[in-house]
Amino acid sequence: MTFDIPRIEQLLQDGVRDRVYPGAVWAVGNAASTTASGAVGLLDPTDPDGPMRLNTVFDVASLTKIVAVWSVIGTLVEEGKLELHAPLGTFWPEVTNHPLAQVTTHEFLTHTAGLPLRANLRNLYGTDPQDIRDGVLQEALHRAPGEAVEYTDRAALILGYLSEYLGGQPLDLLAASRVWEPLGMTQTRFGPLPADVAARCAPTELDEETGTHLKGTAHDFSARLLGGSCGIAGAFSTLADLSRFLRHMLAPAQGTFGSTWIADSLRIRTGDLIPARGFFWHPAPGTDLREDVWVHYGFTGTGMWISPKRECWAALLTNKLYFTRDREPLTVIRNAFRVVALS
Repeated sequence: MTFDIPRIEQLLQDGVRDRVYPGAVWAVGNAASTTASGAVGLLDPTDPDGPMRLNTVFDVASLTKIVAVWSVIGTLVEEGKLELHAPLGTFWPEVTNHPLAQVTTHEFLTHTAGLPLRANLRNLYGTDPQDIRDGVLQEALHRAPGEAVEYTDRAALILGYLSEYLGGQPLDLLAASRVWEPLGMTQTRFGPLPADVAARCAPTELDEETGTHLKGTAHDFSARLLGGSCGIAGAFSTLADLSRFLRHMLAPAQGTFGSTWIADSLRIRTGDLIPARGFFWHPAPGTDLREDVWVHYGFTGTGMWISPKRECWAALLTNKLYFTRDREPLTVIRNAFRVVALS
């Protein structure tokens, strides 16, 4: 695999110039190693002498769904503790008498479960974590399972709860013991971060309550409401750790999720429904299925791509949320980065 490093650097520098994000780090690699990486811009625009660095810690937002939920679910499936097509009500007593009883894990992973769409958990269920859990697990469905592909954060939240039930531990401990520690992801953890680690963290959106940008505390309100960790978001990581995760996906080692789970996830699992989905991964925009390029994004400005066919991966981490919630400018850069990095 060859790629144009100066072109990548110029593309990302242009994003800094245009205030798409304060800074960015990136890496490209294969199963054996990281073949190229770099950093551009600033960690914090208020500190012109503080550059973005390769070891910057990022709020990875929805990448939590991959590095925590999807990967932990994979270990449970491969251990025989979870059958993807079994209705939840047949093995999870907590949902037996509720609408979720008819839904399968496969439908959560493909966003075809018919769950209610985005909603403010606090407005619906209050602030007590147990009340939120009860409310989410007892809520009526939005539509019949299998009818449509509709993205909702609730799928990952429920799978996080399911992981805890089957794994016998909170999600943060499951992710650490089953995935992060075996892969050597020593800088990956749920927040809030301790002060010394938060000092290396890229700040995200302005917190109106404190008048400062969030740094070391999850941007996602649901994660904060639930103490910092949940299936939706809340994980923090570094470029090096995410690179380890992606290398494992191309050459799985013993001790965590393996090649069967990866292969099953990185193929279309939604039949003729549109948009096409794998298990939490989806085909990269601008590609077709023959190209075999899969992606997952985080709302704060993060993204990971994987292509088993090409035997390569790429990661791009930014704190674009520092400036804006507008997705379009970063979408343009992400798509251009993917073209160059995985060419």
